[in-house]
Amino acid sequence: MSWEQQQGYPQGQPQDRQQGYQPGYQQGYDYNYGYTYGGYEQPQQYVQQGYPQQQYTEYPQQPVESVESVEPVQADQTARLPQVEPEDVPADAPAEAPEQPAEQKPRSPGRDRYFDTLRAVALVRVVTYHTFGWAWCGMVFPSMGIMFALAGTLMAKSLERPPLKVIRSRLRRLLPPFWFWGLFVVLAMMIHGWIPHWQIVFWIVPFGDPIGNKWGVQAWEILWYLRTYLWFVLLSPLLLKAFRLARIPMLLLSLAPILVLTFVWAGPEGRLGNELWDFSTYLFCWILGFAHRDGVLQRLKPALVVLLSAAALAYGGWYAFTHQGEVGTYDLDEIPLAQAFWSAGFVTLLFWAKARFGIDFAWLTRFRRTDRIVTIFNARAVTIYLWHEIALILAVPLIDQFWKVRAFELYLPLESQWFMFGIGWVLIVVSVLACGWVEDVAAKKKPRLVP
Repeated sequence: MSWEQQQGYPQGQPQDRQQGYQPGYQQGYDYNYGYTYGGYEQPQQYVQQGYPQQQYTEYPQQPVESVESVEPVQADQTARLPQVEPEDVPADAPAEAPEQPAEQKPRSPGRDRYFDTLRAVALVRVVTYHTFGWAWCGMVFPSMGIMFALAGTLMAKSLERPPLKVIRSRLRRLLPPFWFWGLFVVLAMMIHGWIPHWQIVFWIVPFGDPIGNKWGVQAWEILWYLRTYLWFVLLSPLLLKAFRLARIPMLLLSLAPILVLTFVWAGPEGRLGNELWDFSTYLFCWILGFAHRDGVLQRLKPALVVLLSAAALAYGGWYAFTHQGEVGTYDLDEIPLAQAFWSAGFVTLLFWAKARFGIDFAWLTRFRRTDRIVTIFNARAVTIYLWHEIALILAVPLIDQFWKVRAFELYLPLESQWFMFGIGWVLIVVSVLACGWVEDVAAKKKPRLVP
């Protein structure tokens, strides 16, 4: 990303509002940078509900705190020994697990490191894409589809509690980090000539796209994800009821809205149209999260899952490459229909494999540094998602100062995007240390420099 590339980015059409440098891009974040980090239930509760106990692995009794993400994941828990908030416990959960015979020792509850690893990789991929702009990134790892699916399964779990309580909890965990970040962005835009009006309300609760001036577009364009996530959260009680009336038909029909918008009616222009496109693009992934939570995927025949997933991937890839002339690229973030089908096939295989084979990445705990990094990514997913673009923006003028030092000019690869990528991550680490504590406050926890 050169300095020239930082000067401004074209405003996209509603159908272009996905990831990338458009006013509604795909990245996480979770981050839940997703972003909803929900705790994982006690094994005894899953047995009572009919879910296979082998999916929940035992972790060493070494508490390491972790916070839920920007949906990013929303949960108050430790990486190995979660401390579930009272509000995250279903109302009908027993006060104590009944005693079990000595030969049936209960497993220690813990976070699912498979899901945590997926979220961490998704955030890294987000930063990579926004640094290099590689069109193939979305095909190698469709981060936002994965994060919406993770958020969907955690939302289904949380809705075992009263819906209003769940929605209030999600808003409480997401909005304070957003307000803290937005304060800096709004003030910076006002210093550069932006005059706010009544639509500044979307900087308080981003149920619609917040607006700003072109100077700050690269920073605030990422808010499409928070807006889409909030709408999914609000509609989840109804979506979950509809899903449980007809699980498989509802899962398949969740791809219908994006087909209608692409081939029948493009939707209204403006803010509402952008919301419909983003919501429709990732609806399948959110509903897939419901299916995983309800144990639907593991009951499906392997041949059927593989066949349908391959068909979705083939159609999404074919549509992207055959329509790249319309947008000038095969980047999935610019082609919503291709994004929807590619993400559907890719994420279905990931979640089905987890349900079918009980993948939990328990081995990750043997690599303490790697496990620690995954924990931090999940605990600070909202912060990483919100601040990563600002970090990349600031990396450019910072590198410009390096050119003034003769030794740096001679021995450092100042022209390399990889060097900017590294500087960007250094600044992301600084923002996590400086601003990540807001996620702790939002989760009603003691603020910590490092989770």
